[in-house]
Amino acid sequence: MKTDTYVHAGEILLPLARAAIARELGRPVAPVEEPEWLREPGACFITLKHGERLRGCIGSLRAHRALGEDVRANAVAAAFRDPRFKPLTADELETTGIEVSVLSALEPLRFEDECDALSQLEPGIHGVVFEYGYHHSTFLPQVWEELPEPGEFLAHLKQKAGLPPDFWDAEVKLGRYTVSKFSEEPREP
Repeated sequence: MKTDTYVHAGEILLPLARAAIARELGRPVAPVEEPEWLREPGACFITLKHGERLRGCIGSLRAHRALGEDVRANAVAAAFRDPRFKPLTADELETTGIEVSVLSALEPLRFEDECDALSQLEPGIHGVVFEYGYHHSTFLPQVWEELPEPGEFLAHLKQKAGLPPDFWDAEVKLGRYTVSKFSEEPREP
């Protein structure tokens, strides 16, 4: 999805995500307009929040289905299958804010060492994927707001992957991506 072409994409993506969750809760849902660009392959993350508190976040790193389908599937997964949280209840839906982050293609980084890798990350711009053997993790660019220093950001990403924060090995793989983020107005819990 080209951000400049779809300036008002949030007006479609956010209701699409909310409708998928409502439908799963058995609530009646009005049809949501689905333009042609939603049929193109796309990858997204859906983040749910109660106020400023995370309530669920699930997504796709690579485009493997139509963007509209990815939004619906990840919205339902964030609401009901994020292992960190209990499934969302019907009572919580109205006070849950939704954020849709549409990802660019993943760009593998080439680097000599950790310092070189860190120099290629732009705080607030890049989402980062960390891979080492069976250890995998990612942070969306929004996480830079909480962890603005690149070394700290990467240390937490390693911990999320189940490794010590000071871990480094020549076999580490990193990728970066950007997002087009669309958020609902904050809702009062």
